Amino acid sequence: MVPPAHFTGRALCAVARRPLSEDPGLSTQSVPLAIEVRGVRRVYKARPNPVVALDGIDLQVEPGECFGLLGPNGAGKTTLIKILTTLLLPTSGTARVFGFDVAGQTMEIRRIMNIVSGGEQSGYGLLQVREQLWMMSQFYGLGTREGWKRVDDLIDAVGLSEQRGQKISQLSTGQRQKLNFARGLLNDPWIFFLDEPTLGLDVSAARSVRELVRDWRAAVPGRTILLTSHYMAEVEELCERLAIVDRGRILAIGSPAELKRRVQRESIFRLELDRLNGGPATLAALPGVVSAVVPSRDDAGESPDRQTVLVNLVLTGDAALGPVVSALAGLGAHIVSLQKSEPSLEDVFVELVGRGFEEGSASGSTSSGGTASTSGTASTSGTASGSASAPSDSSPSAGDSGHGRDTTPRPATNEGLPIGEQLEPDEPFEPSEPVGSAR
Repeated sequence: MVPPAHFTGRALCAVARRPLSEDPGLSTQSVPLAIEVRGVRRVYKARPNPVVALDGIDLQVEPGECFGLLGPNGAGKTTLIKILTTLLLPTSGTARVFGFDVAGQTMEIRRIMNIVSGGEQSGYGLLQVREQLWMMSQFYGLGTREGWKRVDDLIDAVGLSEQRGQKISQLSTGQRQKLNFARGLLNDPWIFFLDEPTLGLDVSAARSVRELVRDWRAAVPGRTILLTSHYMAEVEELCERLAIVDRGRILAIGSPAELKRRVQRESIFRLELDRLNGGPATLAALPGVVSAVVPSRDDAGESPDRQTVLVNLVLTGDAALGPVVSALAGLGAHIVSLQKSEPSLEDVFVELVGRGFEEGSASGSTSSGGTASTSGTASTSGTASGSASAPSDSSPSAGDSGHGRDTTPRPATNEGLPIGEQLEPDEPFEPSEPVGSAR
């Protein structure tokens, strides 16, 4: 049978526990920032030159916010998440998660967070879904009775009720990612790190994952999400604010609407009129009109028998539309329809970086656009500097998926090496205490 197409907020409320404000470990007067990053750099020792994965990142995320990191592969998104989840130390700078320092309070952070990545291993193929999740509940320190109840509630919440007794090796890709989400919610985290969670999923499965993210966050006030992705529509749909990241630097921070406004210097409208005496030149002569063009029927997608006139109108600002409407009324023309064209996040990215996402891993010129302040107001002038040591796909940190590896000789361990010269191990990091442990 087909699993449920979406997840319900009611199901997630059933497995939710208390809000952050009711946690005895936090002050009743105020809750600290969910994420506070100041001047974080991460430098990898490599030959012939060190690789700068993060170059002075400043970031603040409020509790209860869904914040997105948008950038191409190799931008530094996953490196930042590894630092915030205590899997990697910064070379310099400070980072805190709900007031806990990533360098000195790793156990406290691991108890209140969890992470799900796109394409990650779901578990042991021979185990059934219910068995796998119960085993993980024991790693997180849940009691036997509480663990089984939590597992069953989450299986229902993520839409795997019909697969609870099925072996993991028999699950589809979308079902495995739902299982990963159930695992990530076992410890009821305060903050959920999602690193390209819909990578490799089909349209239906990706939509289900996004609905789960929305419902989980809405179930309890204060739940926070940091989402990394290079799918612009996904970030725009889920996040109130986002940062555009490239070559280890934040180029701009703001809401999707704010970022779009910074690249829209003119207002663009498409008018459909019943007639236009004098042609578009009549409109082009009006104050505030940059251009007025009647597109060809092929460009406009018109049928040959259309009786109306289409006009593409470029104005210096929205305020110039009023005189245009008055002028049309004076000419006896009636407006059939009026549409305003908005820029996309891709337009914003190209404006800031100078290339599209498909070119993100290629080498290029220094990024254009200014750095952003932690308040979320994007700077619109200047050129980003200090990023000459940009990560490449062959460096340890270049691919956010972690596939690139340094093949130069190095010590068998990182012991004795300065933090900035430590390399990531070839095998996944195994923390001494499970991430999200309740102990």
